[in-house]
Amino acid sequence: MRERLTFEEIVKQNERRIHYHKLNLHDPYKEYFNEGLVAMWRAYESYHHDKGPLATYFNFMIRNRLIDQLRKQKRQENNERVSSQQLMNKLDETNYYGSMEDANSMMVAEDSPVYNYIQGRTESFSDNQKKWLRFYIGEGMSIKEIAEQEGVSDDAVKSWGRQARKRLREGPLYVKR
Repeated sequence: MRERLTFEEIVKQNERRIHYHKLNLHDPYKEYFNEGLVAMWRAYESYHHDKGPLATYFNFMIRNRLIDQLRKQKRQENNERVSSQQLMNKLDETNYYGSMEDANSMMVAEDSPVYNYIQGRTESFSDNQKKWLRFYIGEGMSIKEIAEQEGVSDDAVKSWGRQARKRLREGPLYVKR
């Protein structure tokens, strides 16, 4: 009777099965490879000799796991893109007179993809444009409140907002309506 191989030996013999699926995956951080290893482990643990060849079972389990991971990643990217687009649309909808009908809906959590997107886009913003983003968008302050706090006219604050919106629109995730 043949001895059962260890998982390490199975991985050595079958590692190519993870790499050579025809899914054209870009995997710089080895996320898909790790998912493939997990799939291989689960297949190894749940394999029944009477159900067919182990190699076929590995291929089936690995491919399906990688497809699931790919779908999950695409769904996550789509959610981030939609969040960014919603923010950009909300920015377009704000009026120039400083009133926001729902200021709380504009609050952006610091760990959100939208916040990260904005932070990544504001490197070239002026200090005043950053103030407008922080106070008007982040804290929901009115144009008048910002103007009083900063000791400038309402028109100056409106100008900061116009320029900030213009720069944000230049981003790769903005889609015109």
